[in-house]
Amino acid sequence: MNDDPGSAGGRPANLREGGRETGAPPTPALELRGIDKRFGAVHANRGISLSVARGSVHGLIGENGAGKSTLMNIVYGFHRADAGEILVRGRRVDIHAPHDAIAAGIGMVHQHFMLVENFTVLENVVLGVEGGALLAGGLGHARGELEKLARDYGLEVPLDTVVAELPVGLQQRVEILKALYRRAEILILDEPTAVLTPQEADQLFRMLRLLRDEGKTVILVTHKLREIMAVTDRVTVMRQGAVVGEVATTATSPRELAEKMVGRAVLLQVEKGPAHPGGALLTVENLEVRDRLGVARVKGVSFALRAGEIVGIAGVSGNGQKELMAALSGERTLAEADTITLLGTPCGRMDAAQRRALGFAFVPEERLGRGAVPEMSLTDNALLTAYRQGMVTRGFVRGGVVREYAAETIRAYGVKAGGPDAAARSLSGGNLQKFIVGREIRQQPKMMIAAQPTWGVDVGAAAQIRQALLDLRDNGVAVLVVSEELDELFEICDCLAVIAQGRLSDPKAVRETNAEEIGLLMAGSFIHKGTEGQHAVSPAGGMAV
Repeated sequence: MNDDPGSAGGRPANLREGGRETGAPPTPALELRGIDKRFGAVHANRGISLSVARGSVHGLIGENGAGKSTLMNIVYGFHRADAGEILVRGRRVDIHAPHDAIAAGIGMVHQHFMLVENFTVLENVVLGVEGGALLAGGLGHARGELEKLARDYGLEVPLDTVVAELPVGLQQRVEILKALYRRAEILILDEPTAVLTPQEADQLFRMLRLLRDEGKTVILVTHKLREIMAVTDRVTVMRQGAVVGEVATTATSPRELAEKMVGRAVLLQVEKGPAHPGGALLTVENLEVRDRLGVARVKGVSFALRAGEIVGIAGVSGNGQKELMAALSGERTLAEADTITLLGTPCGRMDAAQRRALGFAFVPEERLGRGAVPEMSLTDNALLTAYRQGMVTRGFVRGGVVREYAAETIRAYGVKAGGPDAAARSLSGGNLQKFIVGREIRQQPKMMIAAQPTWGVDVGAAAQIRQALLDLRDNGVAVLVVSEELDELFEICDCLAVIAQGRLSDPKAVRETNAEEIGLLMAGSFIHKGTEGQHAVSPAGGMAV
């Protein structure tokens, strides 16, 4: 493809690469020099310098809050740097807004797509670059170019379909097509596989390699080390707003990258022995959950969870996970008591506090607001769910007991905080997650649900949380883990089910399945085969009666 296509069809032209002396090193596609950015007291980017080679896939990794998304948002014009400069193909550019980035040949695909859902694919792609006063002419020209781009890069998508009707994997293709149609030579992808099945992720990686081979430059922002090792040429590591390392991918390893991310040696593997399941502690029979508009989000879900096992539920975000968790935790009560049975007690009509009194514990997906009250201290947040741990006598709160519980949770789980009196909002996301998980585990529950237990947590803390869940299992606790991280589910679970379009697949023993099979289930392959998730889960992958 033409490396400098100029302007056509109303689209912005790329910057032309300036000449360079014979024998000089190749001009980087993108160079950042001393980028600095503050948001109040938060120093998000600290004098960052970064060089990205043309025709490469460059990885950018770091813990949640390391500053990588802020940096890329500066490159794309969503934020303005306080200091520093941006060079595109050797020329300094001033990027005040996304249209400046687009004019410089930079495109960005955000983790949360920026599409008009009631527009067609074609209308979304040309929005803002229609190509003249006569829309029909612009659309006709765009259709031909988009069909060629789709063929060249394996990005086939129905151009006349309304975006809201497309699965998320195809919506991501639309975002990439938008960037390529605008002549992007530098493509930034922020956590691109968060909404993809394994098969869709593999297809995305093949497309990224093809873009690289065509001379385009890709910056992949992710926290998944496996993806970095699989598709990138070089990788830059950020920690606490600064660059702490850059290396050729072939010259490093997941362990080395993890240690650079967190600044210390980390344990990447957990110790998992065989499960010894007992009786069912949670049974769900034909559960249906509807949203406020009366639309069924969970449809006919049935399963059983046994003592001493970890069952995982995989699925692409938005397929009914949140509604299922609300029903199981008691946040959403049901009309029928016996739809959910916990420890032999029909509890469908019970609220969250009543279910906790039976021995239930819950780690919600949203840390702030549901897992913890931001303005309250860690001590007060401990009281919210652990008050049965000797914290209240005759209606009076025993402040010393509550404070010690919070302090011990901080110590036991290595939470970095200013002590038990620190406000929950003062902790980083990963440290608050460790506190919430520890608070729940230390209540010695009989059954526990953890939704996205290691989301946004550094790799070392993630291993600690996963090991804690395995230790619960080994102590006879029934554990249900809902996660979009397949690697995590395969590492700690005894068997897996998949939720797609609100329905639950038959369970699969982890040792008897693989990521490819689970990925097909995530795409909903089981729904059209008459499988309605009416079977109970057993650790052997069979059906429990």
